[in-house]
Amino acid sequence: MEFYRQLKSELGTTRLQDLIVLDRLPELCASIDTLLEQQGEQGRIYCVWGTFTVNREEIRDGVRFTLPGCPNALAWTITAEPENITIHCTINRSEHDPDFVASIDQFVEDWRIGLSKALNPDN
Repeated sequence: MEFYRQLKSELGTTRLQDLIVLDRLPELCASIDTLLEQQGEQGRIYCVWGTFTVNREEIRDGVRFTLPGCPNALAWTITAEPENITIHCTINRSEHDPDFVASIDQFVEDWRIGLSKALNPDN
């Protein structure tokens, strides 16, 4: 399954990659409560689904996060385009429990809201 959100922004790739780092995850996404530990580009988070190892990787035009121990292989990317930021989240199933699907949809929306607040702190 795939989930998307976009927000208007002309933030470039470098600034986006500098903004979205592991220690800022709880600030940028309300579904991520705590960064429990960090070693380089890997850490452990406590989120809406429990505790998971998270990996951060810089990719073309943005960043990718994976939860390698997640039974649904949840991963998300946040990329900069000329006038938008795109949040794209996937799991390895074409169908799932409606409550879990709703929680992923909320996760992606929390990213949109958090990034919007970080980029527009006066709004």
